Amino acid sequence: MPQVMPFQPSSPDGLPVRLLVVEDDMLIGAKIALLLTSLGYEVTGVVARGEEALHHAETNRPDIVLLDVQLRGTTDGIETAQALHERGAIPVIFVTANTDEATFNRAKATHPYAFIGKPINNLDLQRAIELTLSLLPERTQPPKADVSASLEPSEAPYVLNDRIFVRHIDRMVRIALADILYLEADRNYCHLFTAGQQYTLTTPLKLLVATLPTQQFLRVHRSYMVNLLRVDEVAENRLTVGGKTVPLGHIYRDELLRRIRMV
Repeated sequence: MPQVMPFQPSSPDGLPVRLLVVEDDMLIGAKIALLLTSLGYEVTGVVARGEEALHHAETNRPDIVLLDVQLRGTTDGIETAQALHERGAIPVIFVTANTDEATFNRAKATHPYAFIGKPINNLDLQRAIELTLSLLPERTQPPKADVSASLEPSEAPYVLNDRIFVRHIDRMVRIALADILYLEADRNYCHLFTAGQQYTLTTPLKLLVATLPTQQFLRVHRSYMVNLLRVDEVAENRLTVGGKTVPLGHIYRDELLRRIRMV
């Protein structure tokens, strides 16, 4: 049997992927939560009804919702998935036992990221989560030009509105965009810096330039891109970001000053 490599505990800056479990059998829900925790994921909660899932998602904002198709109550899993999609496009992985064709077609129409059959095993679960993460750029952003054509899909970063998922050692970690200080190019690699951690990405800087939100990030040198919200000081040929000194190319200076006045 193939072995699953569990995620290792992450640093304060690189947080585990957060999942909400929606399962009306609380015993099964608790077992799924334990399985997720053993794989290194963070469980934001286990709820039994669709209405509870919607409220929880709004207040806790999980990265992925693991959702039983057949829930008791007035809102089944499929209707819950549709409501989640309308309220913020939170990725859904459906969990199902024996689903008839009509129910499957209803579920498919909500565009889930994956289906997992019951009983759940750790290999299927981790593969479904990894698959969901790998699909996030296609679902949350318009297609880019051929910037990443030469990259392996599993190596490209996954960016949402307020966070980025990157591969670090043997796991995927979640980094809030607000925590990123700057990025430094290193040939076909890129180094991402937060206040307490450095991550090496097998991704060229030009891909991050094309992917990260332009209202928050700006290229300030051929080899550097900074988080405008973290800039402390601007000098003639350098700037300080979160206490770190970054070179400033002269062709980027005017745009940097203009943008700083806007943030």
